[in-house]
This record gives sequence, C-alpha cells and structure tokens, in this order.
Amino acid sequence: MSDKAKHMIKRIGILTSGGDAPGMNAAIRSVVLAAHHYHYDVVGFYHGFNGLLREEHIAQAKVLTADDVHNIIQRGGTILKSARCPDMLTEKGLQQAATTLTDQYIDALIVIGGDGSFNGLLALQAFWLGQIIGIPGTIDNDLDSTDFTIGFATAVNTAIEAIDKIRDTADAFERIFIVEVMGRHSGHITFNVGIASGAEQVLSFENFSINNKQATLQKLAAEINTAQQSNHGSYIIVMAENLWQGGAVALADELKHQADVDCTACVLGHIQRGGSPVPKDRLLGTKMGVAAVQALNAGKHNIMIAEQNSGICHVSLADAVKHTKTVNQQLVDAQENILALTVQNQY
Repeated sequence: MSDKAKHMIKRIGILTSGGDAPGMNAAIRSVVLAAHHYHYDVVGFYHGFNGLLREEHIAQAKVLTADDVHNIIQRGGTILKSARCPDMLTEKGLQQAATTLTDQYIDALIVIGGDGSFNGLLALQAFWLGQIIGIPGTIDNDLDSTDFTIGFATAVNTAIEAIDKIRDTADAFERIFIVEVMGRHSGHITFNVGIASGAEQVLSFENFSINNKQATLQKLAAEINTAQQSNHGSYIIVMAENLWQGGAVALADELKHQADVDCTACVLGHIQRGGSPVPKDRLLGTKMGVAAVQALNAGKHNIMIAEQNSGICHVSLADAVKHTKTVNQQLVDAQENILALTVQNQY
C-alpha cells in the first residue's frame, strides 16, 4: 500500500443507484471484502443517493462487515436497496450529499449503477473533494467503454427462458406473439434475446424506424402472413421497449385493426431485473468490486471499472456516459440478412 493511499483513504462509501441489476450484491460483497483486506472501512448508504440526503436518519448508513455480505452473492436485487433521486439534479441536493459524506468522514465513494447514477457522481465533484469510482450495474448494457455491465447476462437469460415458454404455447396454437423486452433506448437486450431465442423478427432502434406508420404495419403484416402461409406455425417478434408508441400492446392492437393480423402482446417488464444472478454476473460483479478498491489503493479515481476483451480496465467516468455504444453490428446484420423471416427471403 502506498503512503499516499494510506494517507488519503480510510473510509469508503458505497451505494447502489437507479434500476437494480442482478449481480449488484456480488459487487457489494467484493468491495467490502477487498476493503477489509486493505484495512479500509466501508460505509453502505441505503436507497441510492437518497441515503446521502437523509443524514438525520441513522439507518441510512451502516459500516459493513464481512458478516453483512456473507451469503449474498447469489441474491438478486441489492442489500443496500436502490432508488431514483431527483434531488441529485439540484444544487441543494448535491450540497447536502457532499455535507453527509464529509460528516461521515468518507474519503472515497463507489457507486454501482448506470449513466444517471454516474452523472450524479460527476456532478458531486463540484461540491465534494473526495475520490469517486463507478461500477457499471445496469441490465441495459448501455454504458460506453465496457463490453458488459453487471446484470445484463442475467436479464438476457431470464428473457430467453420466458420466450422459450411462450414459444411452446405459440406453437400449440400457431399464434403470433409480440414480446417486449427492456433496454430503455438501446437494443442490446433485444438483439441478444431475439437471436438466442430464435425469434422470427427482432424490432429495435438499430434496425427499425417508423417513417410511415401505415406502411410499416402493412410490411410487418405481409411478412407475418407469408410465414404463416408457409406453415411456419408460431411466429415470435421480440421488440424493444420505447420503440413503438404504446409498446407491444399498441402494436398488436394496430396490426389487428389496420392490417387484420391477430397478435398476442406479452410485456416481460421488471421480471428481467430480478432473480438470482447467473455465474457471469456473479464473476463480473466480484471482479469489478475488487478492482474498484485496488484502484483506490493505487491512488486512481474519477474512473469507471470496465471489462474489455475479458479483462478489467479503467475508463474515464465522463467517457462512460457519452452514449456512443452500439449493438454488435454482426448481430444486427445476421438478423436482418440471414435469420429474419421476411417477404424477400420466402420461397
């Protein structure tokens, strides 16, 4: 341990913010155990950044021990709870958060969350001189400069398991299902789930735009009808949330009334954020948590812990929230040119 690190770091704060993601507990656990190894205290703040704004409630913060993180690696959600925090968008809220960190003698703050959480962390720098590190925890996988975020693998696996079950009943009745998956405004979940579940269509921001709603509906209807006429049986469309106004339910309704195509809508919703994390997310959370503490011990901060080419690295927090990350183009091309059952490739 460097003399500089010894002098600067004694107490590390940690919180989980925004949408929960399976594997957050694995990251919390590894931060606490790694900090114990380097003789740092870890203070857990509850309910995201809200825990920094309610310093009058003692229960909002707790020194975490090894016993506190025992037997949590397999649990979904987050033992620190999570929440949105609109007050972190205000100067008053940021100042209050900074005051809490100072009063709690926090030298460094680790935040596990997505881009909104990291933007709050960056804004905090104007009011607090402590060190900051982000760990990417979001099922959307939409943070830049990291191949994967904690929770993404589990969310994909959960959605695939659900669609496999939907396929059974779709086959039995030779029905058309539109399955809406999460992802906010990116198609990482949509494409990975759609291709891995063998969906006939994947509709996402990367391959789908609505220039003329009526023409779009007629094209979709033609593709579905062609597949049905060739005795294809079931037909699954995996669709990104926020792509179509009103979502899968509205699209199914419009296909029925404007193109005479009967579809059943199924919105998977928050089921994708829950459940026990798959091994990949447990390992990713563990590696990133240890790396965050090691980075602080080495005097590095203002970074996000990332995974690139199966290795852990550091990237600028400001770069991590630029929203330049795109879905793997090979997946998009494969779905559009080879895998999709479209009018053009029916014989």
